[in-house]
Amino acid sequence: MAWIQKLSRASGKESVEDLMQQKKQLLVAVDRYNRIFMGSRGYGFVDWDLLNKRMHWDGAFWENLGYSQQDMDHISDSNHFLEYVHPDDREIMNNAIRGQLKNQHNGEVTCRIRRKKGGYIWAEFRTSAVRDENGWVSFMSGIAFDVTKLKQTEQALLISEARHARIIKSSNDGIWEWSADHGGFHFSNRCWEQLGYTEHDDVVNQGIDRVQAWRARMHADDGEVFDKVLRDHIRGKRPFDIEYRIKGKDDEWRWIRARGQMTYNEKGEPKRMSGTNMDITQLKNAEERVIKAKEAAEKANRAKSEFLSSMSHELRTPLNAILGFAQLFELDSNLNSDQLANVEEIKKAGHHLLQLISDVLDLAKVEAGRMSFSLEEMTPIRLLKECVVYLKPQASERDISITTEYNGLEEQTICADCVRYKQVLLNLISNAVKYNRDGGSVHITCSITKDDQFRLSVKDTGIGIPAEYQHQLFQPFNRLSAENSHIEGTGVGLVITKQLVEHMGGQLSFASQENVGSEFWVEFPIQYEQTDVSARERTEELWNSDVNEIPELEITTTKKILYVEDNPPNQRLMQQILARYPQLQLEVAGESLRGIYLARTSKPDMIILDINLPGMDGFETLDVLKKDPQTENIPVIALSANAMAHDIKRGEESGFETYLTKPIEIGKLIATCNQLLRDK
Repeated sequence: MAWIQKLSRASGKESVEDLMQQKKQLLVAVDRYNRIFMGSRGYGFVDWDLLNKRMHWDGAFWENLGYSQQDMDHISDSNHFLEYVHPDDREIMNNAIRGQLKNQHNGEVTCRIRRKKGGYIWAEFRTSAVRDENGWVSFMSGIAFDVTKLKQTEQALLISEARHARIIKSSNDGIWEWSADHGGFHFSNRCWEQLGYTEHDDVVNQGIDRVQAWRARMHADDGEVFDKVLRDHIRGKRPFDIEYRIKGKDDEWRWIRARGQMTYNEKGEPKRMSGTNMDITQLKNAEERVIKAKEAAEKANRAKSEFLSSMSHELRTPLNAILGFAQLFELDSNLNSDQLANVEEIKKAGHHLLQLISDVLDLAKVEAGRMSFSLEEMTPIRLLKECVVYLKPQASERDISITTEYNGLEEQTICADCVRYKQVLLNLISNAVKYNRDGGSVHITCSITKDDQFRLSVKDTGIGIPAEYQHQLFQPFNRLSAENSHIEGTGVGLVITKQLVEHMGGQLSFASQENVGSEFWVEFPIQYEQTDVSARERTEELWNSDVNEIPELEITTTKKILYVEDNPPNQRLMQQILARYPQLQLEVAGESLRGIYLARTSKPDMIILDINLPGMDGFETLDVLKKDPQTENIPVIALSANAMAHDIKRGEESGFETYLTKPIEIGKLIATCNQLLRDK
């Protein structure tokens, strides 16, 4: 063997023992390199003999690509190597080889290498050239390794950077950054473009610090807020998110929304802060337009409320005389039956007009969301029974029967507003009577649905609603052609009913067939837990409190009443009403100052005060009376045509003992006298 021959030719300077030691070291090195080659997995080691056109490969590089030892004979032929390089990368590989041969390349190249079963990996080759005495390359040796994951990471990073660049570009936001290391701010050109500048403008390129240039253009009122938000953010108290004004190149104010995030070093010191500037000028302008539109809408709504209040007052004032004197005629025992019938027609027309006013006002209140609701536990059937009793006379006039089916649910409770629920029932049942045919029927059914809803259904045998009109049923003032009939109405009753039901958490539905009839039903969640009898008592008392019967006057001694009213018909009406009660002595004042004088001098037992008085209104008059020691203890009641909810609320809060509305109801007036003037 070669090493034995070498030993036999050993000179005196190299002993056999030395050569044996060298051999031993060489074998150890060979074993080490073999272990490295075998453990390299994704690495390959190549030694390319250019003269013999052979490429000697070691390591697991090709094995990991699925190639066997038999394949290596073909791969090791340098004439076939490029077959395994991706077609798009072969020119890159050839240029790298030529460059290294000419000593113009550093011997590093990255390309894609084909797997045996298809597909490619990214590989990086690092080689060095061995040249002969003439400078020709005889060997190229180096290493090849799989860099696919690195390439994928680079590509993902490039994609992410491109995505962020597209997002930033599409968002139209400016980018800024502060760095403690560099000691200054960096503004992207987009920040200045938001103000109307370009990178060639002097304000951007002057030697002045850009932060100072930017800050100098900020609105003075916003600068301090900006500084505070920034300080709080640095201290970790709040995010940096602020809107501020800044003057643009055209000297117009722009709105900027700045957001950023501070990072800190290991000592907790501010290190870097990055953020964005968003131009929200258009948004702020739109917001200002919305605010102005809202203010205009509120102004229009106030004007609408004032108009409705004025309309209510102006209509109720003459109605007070019409219905008031009609009530007096009813009390006159000298009238014959025809005259009483005439009085009844006057009352009927007056109450109809009053109902029209109430419907319009209720609709306005519901639509404006100003109608108040007092939701409490109540028994709907007890209230229903009272409604049926009230409406049966109206049905009997046309021979219409009203039947009920309670199904044992008399004690079932729901949560609703008693007054509003009663209004719903009266509207549904009266409609079933009003739009029925003579001799027809109304059937009311109470039941529990499968989803635990208390359903109250009102079914009639009336004219029904044509299918083409049913979608218009809940449109205000749309009577579905009933305006051409003899049936009275405004077309807002069902609209109000539906909104009342929904505001109380219920649902209103209907089904109708022309010339067959209609069925309307309301559903409310049932209450399983009944508290006590108070809910039932409130339901029972609700109707009784609303019956307009004139009670007996419970006063036996003489009481003086002062009535402050500027309208002569209303004065005469009050005089004629109280003339029926000798115990009550009435004195009338036509304006506030006269009323205050009479209150101080005659010391009445009770004062009835109108609100809309000339010069000094009723609220101002009440304030004077309550501040005067001589009149402060005299009970004062309001009697006014101002019947809007806010009018009544204001009256109750101002100190009136009670607030009565016109048209006057004699029963309520006498009940009030009994309450305030009852003999001690």
